[in-house]
Amino acid sequence: MTDRGRDALDLSESHMKIGPSALHWDGTALTITIDERTTPHGGRLTGKVILTPRAVTDVELPLCADGAHVWRPFAPVADINVRLDKAEWSWSGHGYFDANFGTRALEQDFDYWTWGRFPTKSGACCFYDATRCDGSTLSAAIAFDADGQAQSLKSPPRAGFKKAFWGVRRETRADDGFAPHEVMPMLDAPFYNRAMIKTKIDGEVVTGVHESLDLQRFRKPWLMPLLAVRVPRRKNWPKQWL
Repeated sequence: MTDRGRDALDLSESHMKIGPSALHWDGTALTITIDERTTPHGGRLTGKVILTPRAVTDVELPLCADGAHVWRPFAPVADINVRLDKAEWSWSGHGYFDANFGTRALEQDFDYWTWGRFPTKSGACCFYDATRCDGSTLSAAIAFDADGQAQSLKSPPRAGFKKAFWGVRRETRADDGFAPHEVMPMLDAPFYNRAMIKTKIDGEVVTGVHESLDLQRFRKPWLMPLLAVRVPRRKNWPKQWL
């Protein structure tokens, strides 16, 4: 990820280009072209990711009462093909595509949330749990079939599991008696953790992507300067280079 100025953006209904990287939707598949520098050592990362949805949904989940924040699971069940410049980073398998939209900063409305998406025999299930700044809570459980049709799911109990290096609290949903656990770390930061975890939902053991976000930590004044160190910036990107 690189912060770039407005001149680095080229946007249309089916195409978005930011600097040398781009996303393109052809009506069937989303192709993501990556050409970036990584942190902390500035190495180059190039390649393509092709995501082919089994179906595109029209589901939207408001995350607060006034609709200032919305979760949009565009393709909860999809096939993915990853081809990066390092052989060990190329693979094909099961994927998904979603996004969050908002008109306010997350830290203005939320203290903490967890989210998880797990492939199942019939499609996928997603869990969204959040504590808002006003003390109210969100608890959503949605099941998607292979055609992208959504229905509410009876949510299993909350279950905590081991914290990662930065100590962000982690919990998910799991059947009674099952201890969820991390299978593979993906990203660990002072306020955010993303990992592949294993849990059990309605009798089925599933492995999926999970995130925990601690926005009380994010609001701390000592943390903001760390973001500028973590995310490189590129100034004065000429538009004719797009």
